Amino acid sequence: MAGAAALHAAPVSGTVTDKTTGKPAVGDTVELLDVQAAMGAVAHATTNAQGHYTMNGPGSGPYLVRVTHQGAPYFIAAPQGAGPGDVSVFDVAQKVQGVFIEADIMEMETNAGGQLSVSERWLVHNTSTPPTTQWSKRSFEIVLPDGAKVTDTQAQRPSGLPTSLVLDPDGPTGHYAFNFPIQPDDGDKDTQFQVSYTLPYASGKLEFKTAVTLPADNVAVILPKSMSITSSDFKPVNSDPGVLTFLAKNATPGKALAFTVSGTGSLPREQQGGQADSGQQGAAPSTPGGGIGTPINTPNPLSKYTWWILGGLAILLFAAAAFLLRKPAGTVGYVPPAQVASPGQPAASYASTPANRNVALLSVLKDEMFEIESERIAGTLSSADYAEQKAALEIVLKRALKKN
Repeated sequence: MAGAAALHAAPVSGTVTDKTTGKPAVGDTVELLDVQAAMGAVAHATTNAQGHYTMNGPGSGPYLVRVTHQGAPYFIAAPQGAGPGDVSVFDVAQKVQGVFIEADIMEMETNAGGQLSVSERWLVHNTSTPPTTQWSKRSFEIVLPDGAKVTDTQAQRPSGLPTSLVLDPDGPTGHYAFNFPIQPDDGDKDTQFQVSYTLPYASGKLEFKTAVTLPADNVAVILPKSMSITSSDFKPVNSDPGVLTFLAKNATPGKALAFTVSGTGSLPREQQGGQADSGQQGAAPSTPGGGIGTPINTPNPLSKYTWWILGGLAILLFAAAAFLLRKPAGTVGYVPPAQVASPGQPAASYASTPANRNVALLSVLKDEMFEIESERIAGTLSSADYAEQKAALEIVLKRALKKN
């Protein structure tokens, strides 16, 4: 058996470069993570004086390379074959200049339980010079409305996949913080945060007072056509014909933005997401890790976000892909995000529950998702083939998640 393993061993090597200093990153820990084994580390190395590392992987399966630099982790898909596994890292500081919010987007709709469901997303740029990662226990702070019950929290690196997180309380009620690195932008790709929450809505009307903690170019509220908003801070804008969009420009930290929402209805996510995609002929596919295009300077300030705001299937992809960048420590096995243990409940308890018929299918799907993402990053998969394969996986994934 040992001889067979040696035959399948695949060396992984590359150079780690500190993009803050422009020099090799010396003494950084490098690990090879097995995607199919709960992101466990199967090989380790340390960068030498030239920033170089070499590891021997146990096989040709899907792996990630993780480099830890000044406490912050950086990831790439492990190269297939003899390709270089070069990794760029950045120095870390608690606060850096050039971090701001391009858009704070709130999607709202009602549910059958007399609640208002909100999905709030922040697109955060880091344009620091020299490029430096902002990271601390309070890397990104947010303020949620009174009475908000958080149901899901995720974050995404400029060129990564979404990661499920625990949102940390931060001071007064409704104040929270993300313990997640805000890396320098990768071209036009930024760091993204998302929080889903519910609010009591039995009266069919709710007053909001929201605020940003960083300068924000745009704060948007998106509603079904059957709902309405009144506000002196938000103005209606031309957007997708299936929804109402209201926008506040150039929000400053600490200054409250007020509005009142009334009525009931649901957002046409899947229909609108498809319309948005069809209206962007020749555009790059909207993928996990995808960035944002040109700066807002048109009569429809949110047009470039339409695929991301209303892409219901992308939310499904978030759920299945969230495992990819989790820390391996303490992980027992792949646990679908909907089945993650609650505080105080051992993560292993999921394995002792009645067998879930779709766990095996979801495991296969996440492997396939990793493969097509790796091929896209490596440039071996065309944009058309990537979009076609991803769409097929989304259909199967949606069916599987519905059965869970």
